[in-house]
Amino acid sequence: MPFLAIDIGNTRLKWALYPQASVGAQPVAAGAEFLENIDKLADGVWTSLATPDRMLGCCVAGDAVKRRVEEQMEELWDVPAHWVVASAAEAGLSNGYDHPTRLGSDRWVAMIGAHHRMMAAGPRRPIVVVMVGTAVTVEAIGADGRFLGGLILPGHGIMLRALESGTAGLHVPTGDVREFPTNTSDALTSGGTFAIAGAIERMVQHVRQHCGEEPVCYMTGGAGWKMAPHLSVPFELVESLIFDGLLVIAQQRAVGAG
Repeated sequence: MPFLAIDIGNTRLKWALYPQASVGAQPVAAGAEFLENIDKLADGVWTSLATPDRMLGCCVAGDAVKRRVEEQMEELWDVPAHWVVASAAEAGLSNGYDHPTRLGSDRWVAMIGAHHRMMAAGPRRPIVVVMVGTAVTVEAIGADGRFLGGLILPGHGIMLRALESGTAGLHVPTGDVREFPTNTSDALTSGGTFAIAGAIERMVQHVRQHCGEEPVCYMTGGAGWKMAPHLSVPFELVESLIFDGLLVIAQQRAVGAG
């Protein structure tokens, strides 16, 4: 019963095909496309896939992009597209957002994946979940599985483009991260990196103080590997966190439907 998981971000579409919708399943095929190329999926890599029995995805790029993906699926398969929308509670996680359905679906799915990962690893602990992509999100989850709140800040690229457009003489650099930068490129790259690191470390401090114990910390996203070496708190880098969350949701929904 092949299961297709799709994660549509602000820049790329990531997909993975699993032999079944069960937690811990390993993908038999996976890939990524920039959003401008998704109209070619049905004529390209998807043509060689086994027909999925189910599909579940999350999308933050808007309804128009979502519809383009559905059209690609319709060209190949007779399988309905289902998209996650954040809710008051799902898969053991409760949503503390002021308006639960307005929480980004990628944030919600990643937190569900992180919560399940924490529960499988040992005793209940609070969690900090970081996604580093076009934007950066930093989420806090209590040990009881309640989403406490989160931060949103610009990713590296947005920060640098903002400086380039708003400051005369600055250009997007190819610098390195340095403790004491001595040229403009290194200064810009280091400034963006340490700004993101500071937000992450502040959230860890908030969770530590609020919950009275050290949180377990997970990081994901296309640029997560760039940030991990520059943090003063330990993090586990989990590239598949959103897909892990989609598998958890798909399996629990199937059980509920049964």
